[in-house]
This record gives sequence, structure tokens and C-alpha cells, in this order.
Amino acid sequence: MSVRMPPPPPMPWPRYLKAHGLYPRKGLGQHFLIEESFLARIADAAELEAGEWALEIGAGPGTLTRHLALRAAHVVAVEIDTRFLPLLREILAPYSNITVIPGDILALDPGALVQGHPYRVIGNIPYYITSAILRHVMEASPRPRRVVLTVQHEVARRITAGPGAMSLLAVSVQVYGRPRVVARIPAGAFWPRPEVDSAVVVIDPYERPAVDLGDPDWFFEVVRAGFQQRRKQLHNALSHGLGLPDEAVREALTRAGVDPARRAETLSLEEWAALSAALRPLRRLAQEGRALPAEET
Repeated sequence: MSVRMPPPPPMPWPRYLKAHGLYPRKGLGQHFLIEESFLARIADAAELEAGEWALEIGAGPGTLTRHLALRAAHVVAVEIDTRFLPLLREILAPYSNITVIPGDILALDPGALVQGHPYRVIGNIPYYITSAILRHVMEASPRPRRVVLTVQHEVARRITAGPGAMSLLAVSVQVYGRPRVVARIPAGAFWPRPEVDSAVVVIDPYERPAVDLGDPDWFFEVVRAGFQQRRKQLHNALSHGLGLPDEAVREALTRAGVDPARRAETLSLEEWAALSAALRPLRRLAQEGRALPAEET
């Protein structure tokens, strides 16, 4: 059963953190949500049921962790910045149902962290690792029952975009679940104040991917290549990104029923799956070419 405790008391977070010599790091994209009403709203959006665990990505100083502890059977809070560990032990001392794990979520097994319990993932994550984190948790075993992310508002729009405005991030999310924006959070609710507003995105995972990925690594390699040079026609982008002859790429596009002159943002998930399958026989040639960059597009 979820722990029954009074709501966490308001905290003067900036003053409290400064008193402990803790300041956000730009290199980690740290902007801490400190407005209690929005923290409660995010925790509510997870809709944790009796017996479910919460896996929090990026606990920071524990602002959201406290709210999750009121709703989850147990909270596993992962934090990569070890500076916050002593503070987390102090702030979270009144809660007996929280385990703080120092480390990078991308190097940890979500299923192992929750010890096989049904769980939901909640996090406030920086844009530059959004796609990687989503794929990591969506491919976990067992898969989370829901993912609730706080991201920049523009990133939320990209996650929920349809064909015509798709991106690598949109494909990465929509292959695994149905995303929707449930709240907008003003920049003033964070410390330090970011330049833009944020949004809360809820993703309800499918039982299986929305399309047949075949080899997921190859599928995403093809998608990355397509978006790597998104202003180019698709045959040019894929030929360059995968290191394949243009003629071979054109033939694969034709077999997949995709006009070689289209651009990546116009393709549906079904078309990406068909294209990935059509290009798969050429994979060895691609592996002999230069490696693709890791940046999100």
C-alpha cells in the first residue's frame, strides 16, 4: 500500500540549497522545479496504483521525490550528481519508502532497480538525453506502466508531433507508446529560471511496439540517418548517413513505397518500418561506412 503521510511542507528551496553550497550545473541541464503545486500535479499525473513503485530519474534535491513517496509503495530515486546525496539523505529522512541510487540511469537496468515490481517512471530530464532515456526505459523488462516527463515546452510539441512535423525524438517515443501533454509549467516555477516554459508529457506504453521494428538497432540507425540532414531529400540523407550508394537507397525506398524525394519529417511510423526492412539487406555495407553522430535531431 502507498505510504499515508501529510503533504510535504513548503521549502525555501533556493535559500536552502545555497546554504548547503549547492548550485545547479549548466553542464547537466539542471533546472529544479520548486513550485509545490506543480510538483503535486506531476506526481498525480503518474496515477500510481496500490503496490506500484515509482522510478524517478534525476532526483536532484528531492523536490519531487517527497511527493512521489506519498503515492508510491516505494520510490527508487536515481541521481547522477553525487553532490546532492548528503542533502537527499537529510531531506528524505522522514520517508521510509525511498531508496536513493547514485548513478546514470542509462547505465542502470530499470527492471532491476524496481526489483520486478510494477512501476512508473517520472523525471525532469534535459533535452540532450531525452531520446536515449526514453528508449532505455521503454525497452526495459518489465516495461513501465507509464512514463511522466517534464521537458521544455517545444520538446513536448516535438514528442507529440505527427507526420509532416516528425523528428527523431517523435519517432523514438511514438514507436513505444502514446504521448500526450497534460500540463504546461511556467519558467518561473523553476530555479534557476530557464529561458522557456516546460510541459508535462505522459506516455502510456504499448504492449508491443507500434510497428514491427525487426532489428531495433538498425531501425533507429536508419531513422537517425534520415533526420541527420533533414533538409535534404530522403534518398540523399540516407545515402550520406548510412554510407550507401544512392542508387541502392533509391531502390530500397521504391520497394518500401516511399518517394525518394520526400523528407524525413513526412514519414509515418509504418513507412519507417517498411524502409528499415527494405534497407536491412544492405546493413553490412552500412557497417563498413563511417559511424553516425550521436546527437539528437
